[in-house]
Amino acid sequence: MSQNLKDKAITYLRHLENREWADAQAMCSETATVWHNDGKGNSTIQENISGMEAQIEPIQSMRYDITRQFSQPDEVLQQHVVNVVMKDGALFRVDAAVYFRFEDDLITRIEEYASLPSNDAA
Repeated sequence: MSQNLKDKAITYLRHLENREWADAQAMCSETATVWHNDGKGNSTIQENISGMEAQIEPIQSMRYDITRQFSQPDEVLQQHVVNVVMKDGALFRVDAAVYFRFEDDLITRIEEYASLPSNDAA
């Protein structure tokens, strides 16, 4: 069961990488909430995915490289690095820890603690 949830968390991120917004959202409950450590509080999954979609234009590619994952029933905690390549050639990496909560095999809560992006080209 826990490996299944780990795989689901990774699949969700792969959908985001591939700009498969509807597929990512389909993995979440209709009432799923998302929190980031940006001081803005909770958002709905719809708001979160719409926000990503609105900011994706200057990005050529992004890849979530999983560093480690831990799970227990209905929860996955993972560390990952988001590697971003901009269309202008700039490279960025964001270190993050993300918590996923699941109910009935759907994501119901995402909490992301991310560092400020670092520019690898510097």
